[in-house]
Amino acid sequence: MKRTRDDLRRLHFINELFASVTGRDLYLAEQIKTAITFSLGELEAQTAEHPEFAATFDTAFNTAAARLLAKLFGELPKHGFFHWDAAATPHAATPLFTRAGIMTGLKQLAPYRESTLLVTNLRPALLPPAKRATPRRERDYTEALAFIRELTAARTARTANLQLLFI
Repeated sequence: MKRTRDDLRRLHFINELFASVTGRDLYLAEQIKTAITFSLGELEAQTAEHPEFAATFDTAFNTAAARLLAKLFGELPKHGFFHWDAAATPHAATPLFTRAGIMTGLKQLAPYRESTLLVTNLRPALLPPAKRATPRRERDYTEALAFIRELTAARTARTANLQLLFI
């Protein structure tokens, strides 16, 4: 079976995202990827017929993976989990709302020694696929990444093990 570039990208994405479950075993990652893809079967069929739906499928795939990850970490009592979606509102990815969203997550994760902060849709919120990637938009995206990393590092206890994931 010949794999597409997007299929391989999704497989490695799932392998990294669920490494604690799969032990980085690509066979197990393939099983998770297949389950997520199966749950999006109708959208996948539409994407095969209309390649312009690929961005919509990627967003739906990432959202489904984030939900599955939240469910996984939600069942671990000693592991904190917070998901911030940068595209939740039209202004969520602006610096003020980014700070508020990340700070909410960090406050929720503060009691946990081990935790995961998942940030989704930051790139599509600041670099929309339907618009041209101007130097200003690219700079805003780079600055937002740096801001989130710096804020997380500054507001997390040194004894805490926080994983910051960007999808």
